[in-house]
Amino acid sequence: MLLVLGFVSLVPQVREPLIVSVTSRGRLVPIYSVKTSANRVAISFDATWGTELTDEILDILDSHGITTTFFLAGYWVEKHPDYVVKIAEAGHEIGNHSYSHPHMNTLSEQGISYELQKNADLIRDLTGQCTSLFRPPFGEYNNQVISVASALGYHTIQWSVDSLDWKNLTSNQIYDRVMGQVKPGAIVLFHNAAPGTPGAIRRLIPDLLAQGYEILPISHLLHKGDFYIDHAGTQYPRKGGS
Repeated sequence: MLLVLGFVSLVPQVREPLIVSVTSRGRLVPIYSVKTSANRVAISFDATWGTELTDEILDILDSHGITTTFFLAGYWVEKHPDYVVKIAEAGHEIGNHSYSHPHMNTLSEQGISYELQKNADLIRDLTGQCTSLFRPPFGEYNNQVISVASALGYHTIQWSVDSLDWKNLTSNQIYDRVMGQVKPGAIVLFHNAAPGTPGAIRRLIPDLLAQGYEILPISHLLHKGDFYIDHAGTQYPRKGGS
């Protein structure tokens, strides 16, 4: 296995359990968006199949000096280690999208832990990054999934704006959908292999920047310290948080 040394990790190397919020009905909720008064958004890319469009996406991001978050599935990491390295070398944050992309709700605690830890080891060996963000496959989660992820030091991350690029929408359709829904604190979902995505972000990024938005990796958008998550999945800082 190819080892790459010397990367500066975008996330802390120390793994500590996270505090997760429980609603009045005892349901754990992932983070869908962040409450903020600043014009800040995060865009993210899930990678589970293909690499054909990845270079173009990376070039577009680089041309604007933008770094984002790529959620990588472990089998994709094993199949495309060169692209894992390329994404990390470009300064992007890497998130954990499980190893085999299963329906996490059907797994035991041990199965969930295995899926996260196996993929985390693969990513760390290739890039030196210690993953702290987890996006559940298919967007499926339950209390056990979030609790196990939290115990392993992960924020469980969803999205507030789904580009629906996975439905093979055109670039214009993706652009219109995202621009019609984006707002401060939004987390936008894209995929690295959807045909319409490069053309859409080629328009989206300069237009968002022109509107005064700062585009960040997800971990840079999140509130640090003590926080809570409301029933809709919006992350709020508690007093003293940031």
